Amino acid sequence: MKALNKNLTTLEEFKEKNYGKRGTKKRDELEAGYENFKIGILLHDARLEKGLTQEELAFKAGTTKSYISKIENNIKEVRISTLQKIVELGLGGHLQLSIKL
Repeated sequence: MKALNKNLTTLEEFKEKNYGKRGTKKRDELEAGYENFKIGILLHDARLEKGLTQEELAFKAGTTKSYISKIENNIKEVRISTLQKIVELGLGGHLQLSIKL
C-alpha cells in the first residue's frame, strides 16, 4: 500500500486557507465567481450537445454571438431573464433554478 502524501489538502481546506472561511468577503467573491463560471460551462455544454455554433444559438435567442461568447467565457454576467430566453428559444430547453438554505 502506498503512503499518503501529507502535503495534500482538500479543496475546502485550500479555499479556507487562501480565501478565508465562508461568509468572509473574499470567500463570498470566490464562490459567486464560481457560480457565474458554472453557468457559462453549462451553456457551452448544452450548445454543443445541440450541435449549435455560438452564432446559431445567438440568432435563435435574439442576441449576438459576442454576447454568447462572453457568457461562456465568464467575461459577462447574464441576467436570469436573458438566460431563460437563451435556454428556451435558443436551445429549446427549460431553465430550472433552485434555492438552498
